[in-house]
Amino acid sequence: MTPTTHKSAGALSLLTLALFASPMALAQQSGWYGGASAGRTGAEIDDARITSGLLGQGFNTTSIEDRDRSTGFKLFGGYQLSPHFALEGGYFDLGKFGYTAHTDPAGTLNGEMRVKGLNLDLVGTLPLTGKLSAIGRVGVNYSRVNARLSSTGAVNVSNPTASKNGANAKYGVGLNYAFSDAVAMRLEVERYRVNDAIGNKGDIDMVSVGLVYRFGGPAPQPVARAVVPEPVLVVVPSPATVQAPPPPVPAAPAVIAPKRVSLSAESLFGFDANTVKPEGRMALDQFARDLSGTTYESISVEGHTDRLGSEAYNQRLSEQRAAAVKSHLVTTGKIDAGKISAVGRGETQPVTKPGDCQGNQRTTALVACLQPDRRVDVEVTGTR
Repeated sequence: MTPTTHKSAGALSLLTLALFASPMALAQQSGWYGGASAGRTGAEIDDARITSGLLGQGFNTTSIEDRDRSTGFKLFGGYQLSPHFALEGGYFDLGKFGYTAHTDPAGTLNGEMRVKGLNLDLVGTLPLTGKLSAIGRVGVNYSRVNARLSSTGAVNVSNPTASKNGANAKYGVGLNYAFSDAVAMRLEVERYRVNDAIGNKGDIDMVSVGLVYRFGGPAPQPVARAVVPEPVLVVVPSPATVQAPPPPVPAAPAVIAPKRVSLSAESLFGFDANTVKPEGRMALDQFARDLSGTTYESISVEGHTDRLGSEAYNQRLSEQRAAAVKSHLVTTGKIDAGKISAVGRGETQPVTKPGDCQGNQRTTALVACLQPDRRVDVEVTGTR
């Protein structure tokens, strides 16, 4: 029993290569993801070979009943290497296939085959609309085929069981629809090349529907590095004290208007990170030195993000970044922890105005336009 190669193999292969060669790519989520798919599988039973084998044993085949459709599933996990490509591995079960051949002299020959295995694929993407993308894959599958033969009547089976392990190619195409940054649905057509248990090779196809869940934050985007001037604390000098006749009476301390310094998130942190980079530590150290000799009452640190990504994720990231700046100013800058506070504002206080940056899909141009919104503001209140 063996599945045979379908004529559509060449077309599928060319379409897969076209997807991989395209210069466009949908910006998928970065990092790890996992999911599951299930659907119908199909293999073409080689009736001519079965008939020939029975004829060699002296039996004429009167009819053959093929069981060439089954139900399969796969469990998979992968890592998004870039907005263009992902590496994906998984476990698959393509189901059970079989046949019953009726013979003259009277008898039957029954065959069954079960196919399971592991796969490793390179997956590429091609955008179609805002949320819909085409996907293509090429890879290798390592399958185990277990076969069982039985007979009735005059037909005799000398070797009722056999199994075969082997590595072969696999490929496929499909569609991916993103419900959100984290959840997407896939519709795929895949072809698995397998070795059957009696020395032949063939193809098994699977049409499946599945769900994908992505872990982590938004995907990295190629944006130009912003040049941010070194923060400088500006202190307004107090008015001169009024000299009264001796003895002189000092003027009351003048209250300095709060001074705010805005630091670009890209200058302080890596993308989607909350650990201060070496360049960011240098900027914060200079800020602490500028405070030397200034009498201040309080320092407020506020973290801000752009509107890309979920509100909950942006709020958490802004809080983590504000806390990281405060920690550095306290530990390295020797600023009194009791006088400094840190809060996250998330995406609620953008610098850009409505209409400045059009669109909701994460593109290189939109990410660059929203760069001013990703920042940490430090405000100093004090007297001199």
